[in-house]
Amino acid sequence: MTTQPLTIAIVGLGSIGGIAAATLAASGRHRVVACVRQPVTQFTLERGAEETKVALTSLTDPAQATPADWVFVCTKTPGTASTAPWLARLCTPATKVAVLQNGIDHVARVAPMANGATVMPVIVYTNAERLGPDRVRMRQVGEHDYVVADDALGRAYAALFEGTPLRVHFSDDLVTLLWRKLLMNATANPISALTMQRQIVFRRPDVQKLCLDVLAESVAVGRAEGARLAPDEDQRILTQLLGYSPELGTSMYFDRMAGRPLEIEALNGAIVAAGERHGIATPLNRALLTMLKAVSDATEKK
Repeated sequence: MTTQPLTIAIVGLGSIGGIAAATLAASGRHRVVACVRQPVTQFTLERGAEETKVALTSLTDPAQATPADWVFVCTKTPGTASTAPWLARLCTPATKVAVLQNGIDHVARVAPMANGATVMPVIVYTNAERLGPDRVRMRQVGEHDYVVADDALGRAYAALFEGTPLRVHFSDDLVTLLWRKLLMNATANPISALTMQRQIVFRRPDVQKLCLDVLAESVAVGRAEGARLAPDEDQRILTQLLGYSPELGTSMYFDRMAGRPLEIEALNGAIVAAGERHGIATPLNRALLTMLKAVSDATEKK
């Protein structure tokens, strides 16, 4: 067990950031600071029948921040640029930055703003639903909650969560796992957001056929990017998707229902951009990207 208390700053207290902040604060092993727009003094984590309330230190102005040992970037990808003032104050070359976001370019997005800190990607698998500015619901839907590289930095990250319910898995092939997560997100999120339905929509045979068609072109792009995907990867992803409870929702579904901008560029946008680099046509991903950009733009104008 890691015994030395560390300062961990959580930038973005949405569903993913809320789970990390509440879990780490509840362990009592480290000093957790939430970097937020509005002050939060107490945070509630729902996990199954359990409800955990923790006291939370929050900062609302980057000028209040001082260098941290760890910084977790937990905003949605469209909000990455907004983290720059926080990172400028929180990071030094000795700081470690964990990026808990969707997409495939975690380090490239954040490193230019990290003031020389070491930046690492974290793949998040926990299903999370933000219920309010100070409350989040967590559902553990797989064998692990986070996946990190099997190296010293990944092990240091995992040590932060020792003694907590969150499970950290190590991998020596993050490229493949990042693409597998992207394949799932870029299929489930757009369809649930456009239909405004939870996972139950994927019980429809016509929707399953659409999923397989979207996945087929996405898998081709992933292989061109170096992901070691199985010959039947599209069917495996669909089977995994159908294994989720029908009442679960995707992050993009929750964002649309709440009237928030949609995280589309980092999902289908990333697949379209990679397809262009490799000369691979992605008409279905491009159609989903276009429709969801229109929905998101309309939301932002309200």
